[in-house]
Amino acid sequence: MGVVVQDLEKIYVDPHTAEEVVAIRGLNLELKENEFTSIVGPSGCGKTTFLHMVAGLRKITRGKILVNGKLVTRPGADRGVVFQDYALFPWKTALENVEFGLKIQKMDPEEIREIANDYLLRVGLNGFQNKYPRELSGGMQQRVGLARALANRPSILLMDEPFASVDALTRMNLQELLTQIYENERRTIIFVTHSVEEAVFLADKVVVFSQRPARCKKIFAVNIPRPRTWSALQGDSYFNELRASILRNVQE
Repeated sequence: MGVVVQDLEKIYVDPHTAEEVVAIRGLNLELKENEFTSIVGPSGCGKTTFLHMVAGLRKITRGKILVNGKLVTRPGADRGVVFQDYALFPWKTALENVEFGLKIQKMDPEEIREIANDYLLRVGLNGFQNKYPRELSGGMQQRVGLARALANRPSILLMDEPFASVDALTRMNLQELLTQIYENERRTIIFVTHSVEEAVFLADKVVVFSQRPARCKKIFAVNIPRPRTWSALQGDSYFNELRASILRNVQE
């Protein structure tokens, strides 16, 4: 199943200039189930717009998106989203933030607490359940956001530059954490990033978008064994050559 994109187009009106903007046109793409796909491309090319359309957060102008065979028309529990800005409820603790989506599903309270604690443990936040977002670092807040998305057990995880706002070392740690979670759970992941290095480290394949209006310019397979760590890939010739090749393609 996975995600199928057919002749996708997105047109919107710029609120500042009142001019019509064609963000995406003629985008066709097939992403396999349980595959990790990174999307890169020039700044402003429509990567985030595309991700939001898959999430059902933005309307499609023309074409269609199918998720596991079902037409996307609105947000759904089958798609979890992790944003760049954490998007946590500041008045709720880490545990309460993770529990939020589960409570909407009206699950048993004991099961909700068990699942939420389990995912906080998986992202390395055991012992921080009762901390509020203001008491957590940026990296820890993003871990809560990741745990919240995963706890709802979506079939597809959509990630919009989730590590862009943290320092370099925290970013590397979060990247390794995400690869570990992916290896353990094998969900379908679509990950938008400006960093080609990050895209290659994380993904099974990297999709390069063209300049706006976005289309699929090229797809690169990433044949790097898992598990992956940054220490193991330092100086790896295949990793460096693939990164350079993708970067050239983005810049062309």
